[in-house]
Amino acid sequence: MTQLRSFSFFICFFIWSVIMNLAFLPALLFNRIWVVRGQTLWTRGIIFLLRTLCGLRVEIRGTENLPGGAAIIACKHQSAFETMIFHEITRDPAIILKKELLNIPVYGWYCRKTDMIAVDRKGHAAALKSMLTQAKTALENERPIIIFPEGTRSPLDQDLPFQPGIAALYSKLNQPVTPVALNTGLFWPRKSFLCRPGVMVIEFLPAIPAGMDRKAFMAELKTRIETKTAELVVEGREKYLR
Repeated sequence: MTQLRSFSFFICFFIWSVIMNLAFLPALLFNRIWVVRGQTLWTRGIIFLLRTLCGLRVEIRGTENLPGGAAIIACKHQSAFETMIFHEITRDPAIILKKELLNIPVYGWYCRKTDMIAVDRKGHAAALKSMLTQAKTALENERPIIIFPEGTRSPLDQDLPFQPGIAALYSKLNQPVTPVALNTGLFWPRKSFLCRPGVMVIEFLPAIPAGMDRKAFMAELKTRIETKTAELVVEGREKYLR
């Protein structure tokens, strides 16, 4: 049954995405806010499909820690879902993504139009400098910056190192960083077309204040995210996957 419901979801996900991509093509000619609204509507449709077809709901916790306006949000990355959900729970997010995604027809056009922060992973120092310039502009425009510190989706229960990008943002932009833990990989695993019923929890943790030593900051960020993520994974397994 789970396989059938997942298959139905991904068929509808594809159809919904095609409809939205085509419907908002004219928005590329106008103010970028119309594309931002399209991204939010697209995300809401996906949440509806997950709940209706897969029995998979979303719970956002720690909303009192969710910053408004200019902010840096560092999120655990287990699933494709967290690349979408920030269009719904934050206003006009500036998501840090790999530069190659800009070359994808239509999708890349929308990323360019909404000023996502594209990073050349092979660019080293030049890439970091470009990321910081784009991030500074996003903060000046009162946009939250979303970064996945691992740089890629991590397999469930696997501990991947955090990349230097988050440390550069923290130390150079002098901004607090809000950690985000989650258990999405339990229900929508990476590189999988299976969506299990249950509740994906995304939890905002108290912000780490600006001004810490870079090494101490990285240790604190990793400890907070990984500790809470482990707790959420255990909770999800005990409640839904027994």
